[in-house]
Amino acid sequence: MAFQIAPYVSEQRKRTLIRRVRLLVAATIAYNLVEAVVALTAGALASSTALIGFGLDSVIEVSSAAAVAWQFSAREAAVRQDRERRALRVIAISFFALAAYVTFEAVRSLISGGEAETSLSGILLAALSVVVMPFLSLAQRRTGRELSSASAVADSKQTLLCTYLSAALLVGLLLNALLGWTWADPLVALIIAGAAVKEGREAWKGDACCAPNGMAVAVGADTAEGDSCGCGPDCSCCDD
Repeated sequence: MAFQIAPYVSEQRKRTLIRRVRLLVAATIAYNLVEAVVALTAGALASSTALIGFGLDSVIEVSSAAAVAWQFSAREAAVRQDRERRALRVIAISFFALAAYVTFEAVRSLISGGEAETSLSGILLAALSVVVMPFLSLAQRRTGRELSSASAVADSKQTLLCTYLSAALLVGLLLNALLGWTWADPLVALIIAGAAVKEGREAWKGDACCAPNGMAVAVGADTAEGDSCGCGPDCSCCDD
């Protein structure tokens, strides 16, 4: 079912939504900073490519949230709209960088036969993220849709991606810990890389999800074939 935003949002409501975006961005940055430190440290200690990739994804989550915070730090609507495309490009480039690094490390691990050790802290972190991230993503997406912000919606999709990656990471770490399947670690890392490429491509195209036509044009969406809310034919985030 396609999501249709209201054709008009009052100035008072916009101010409320912008404050909410800023709070969600702050929460995202705080959680992901902790997540990045724990994952990168645990990954280095356990020689886990998947955990390191997950930690780097958390770093990208921080850069993505910071890009959205920069966009919404502007008081003028025209300035925020102008910053939309640049915020999306920052998110996209970050995804591509993550994919390149994780793919290289995963392939190297598979070829060399390197074995990741069991990481209890990594397992606990992945399990916690599976619980926390869906709620944060949902709040970001609802706010971004109502505010007609493609970058806020893109950031919510990145947070949702973290949920899926957390689940994949948890499975991989458990398979390694319980069954000794060391190949599960680099396999999960490749899944992370593939997901990062997909999300990076969508952000680079400027998936102006459910934005009014003016906003959609500003971020590069083709509204000639889109729907009344400005969603292009390949816009996925208008779907529930």
